[in-house]
Amino acid sequence: MPVPLRRSAPLCALLALLVSCTWGGADGEGSGPLPGAPVGVTAAAGSASSVHVMWNAVTAAHAYEVYRGTTKVQEVPGSQHMVDVTRLEPGTLYAFTVRARDAEGRLGPPSREVRATTPAATAADRSAPTRPGGLHGRTVGSRAVQLSWSASTDDRDVVSYDIYQGDAKIHSVGGNQTAAVVTGLRPGTRYAFTVRARDAADNLSPAGTRVRLTTPGSDDGRDTAPTDFRAATRLNGDGAYYLDLSWVPPGTDGVVTEYQVRLDGAPATSLVFGGAPPQGRATYSFYLGREAGESHRVRIRARLPDGTWGGLSAERTVTTGAAASP
Repeated sequence: MPVPLRRSAPLCALLALLVSCTWGGADGEGSGPLPGAPVGVTAAAGSASSVHVMWNAVTAAHAYEVYRGTTKVQEVPGSQHMVDVTRLEPGTLYAFTVRARDAEGRLGPPSREVRATTPAATAADRSAPTRPGGLHGRTVGSRAVQLSWSASTDDRDVVSYDIYQGDAKIHSVGGNQTAAVVTGLRPGTRYAFTVRARDAADNLSPAGTRVRLTTPGSDDGRDTAPTDFRAATRLNGDGAYYLDLSWVPPGTDGVVTEYQVRLDGAPATSLVFGGAPPQGRATYSFYLGREAGESHRVRIRARLPDGTWGGLSAERTVTTGAAASP
């Protein structure tokens, strides 16, 4: 006859030979293992009132929670692996950790603690740093590049460097660094990178020289296109027709916030989601006109976290006043 467990005995000790205990007590309830602790966590001051925190992706992470000390300060979707923590005090040391959460709402263990000190505030500083010089780069495999540049100067101090692909900011490093490895790129893709310096007052330098690199390999873009794309026209109460779109965002190593809608083969409009973009199916509507019986071809594509445009969705044909295309 089995001996009942005593409630006062630690459960982990009693079951040590049979199961392993999960970190975090109630967070461990549910099916499957908990997400692991994020690794590769870094923190660098972006200005006197912000810190840029980055980490590596965690398998099965549905979202990430960023903590300042013991206080949760940010939550981002599982596709996003960096965040700017703002509204901080100048000249202050901060400690950050990151935890991954799975689709069941269970939190994994915290990452190692990383620290960053915001620089002192500067009064009436309107002078931007000089542009970074001598940008050089090389590919590191098919999904990463290594960049290096000459340091900028400022009448006070350079706090950080922002790295751009085209006009999209995709990375940030501390002001004492003049090199970076940019990951999450696409094989067989041509990139154009620039670097801008930032001071404590958030003044941005002009962009330095542009470096162009092409990652080896091939990528036809099919895996970067929005899926399950649907389109329909709708007659509004004011007598005008609107185009209603919905789609599933592409799976990418990062967050997607911007899309371009193409109508009859040409760009028609762009949309940018402020804050956190919708999770799951996304929707968007825009004005078409007042004439019934007009047909249009429509597609959509996403600006990927690496700053490039992804593949185009399937094309749909709509007619004002008619039902949606299949």
